Formats: sequence, structure tokens, C-alpha cells
Amino acid sequence: MKQNLSHTVWECKYHIVWVPKKRRKVVYGKLRKELGTILRRLCEYKGVEVVEGTLCAEHIHMCLAIPPKYSVSTIVGYVKGKSAMILFEKYSRLKKNFRGHRFWARGYYVSTVGLDEGKIRAYIRNQETSEAIEDEYDTDLSDPF
Repeated sequence: MKQNLSHTVWECKYHIVWVPKKRRKVVYGKLRKELGTILRRLCEYKGVEVVEGTLCAEHIHMCLAIPPKYSVSTIVGYVKGKSAMILFEKYSRLKKNFRGHRFWARGYYVSTVGLDEGKIRAYIRNQETSEAIEDEYDTDLSDPF
């Protein structure tokens, strides 16, 4: 769906993926719910629409509609930085596992979403089910709290 700014009509959607530091499996349970809310609020604050999103134990998939007034790197940096600050403030025990207030690893993956939006949204939704299947075989999750 096309969106408007004062003199611009736009449809800029991106599939973005990033991981916790050292790809640790820490995004689950209470932290997962809280992080989902935090990410949505941060995006909403900047006027970014969360089209689709899945939080897996060791990575985050999001399909975002980012207004052209922002670069992708600006939004990803803002969301990763602020979410890490909020998590460390709320869950002080995370600081033991993540030195230097760095919850997220450096970098991210991004691709533009065009005619294949339906496929990308389905892929993001399916990450949860494939993650659940993997978790049946890998039960060695450390408690992030």
C-alpha cells in the first residue's frame, strides 16, 4: 500500500535481519515478548510501519516500510541501539553476558521488497515454525535473566 508524505507518495519496503552478539540464543520467553513490543514502539515513533516480523532465539526478521526521509541504516541503527539500551536497563542481568552494552552484533542483512512481498512475508512467518522444529532437537538454552 502506498503511503504519503507532504509532497511524496512512496512504497519502500525492506526485509531486514540482524542477530544478537555472538549469535547467542537469548530471544525467547519473557524477553521475546518484551522485545517485540519495544521494536514496534521504536518503529512507530519514527513513522516506520512493521509489515511483518518474527523474533527467533538467535535472530530477528522484520519487513519494514521505511519513509524515504530516512535511510535504512539510520532506522536499523536507531532500532538496534535504543532496543539494546532499553533491554539493559530493564534486565540488568543481561550485562553479564553482553559486555560493553552491545546486545546486537554489528551489521545486518537488508533486501528490498518488491513484487515478491507475499513470498517474503510467508518466509518471515515460517521462521517461527522452523525455529520450533530446531528447538525440539536443541534444548541447551541458557536463561538470559
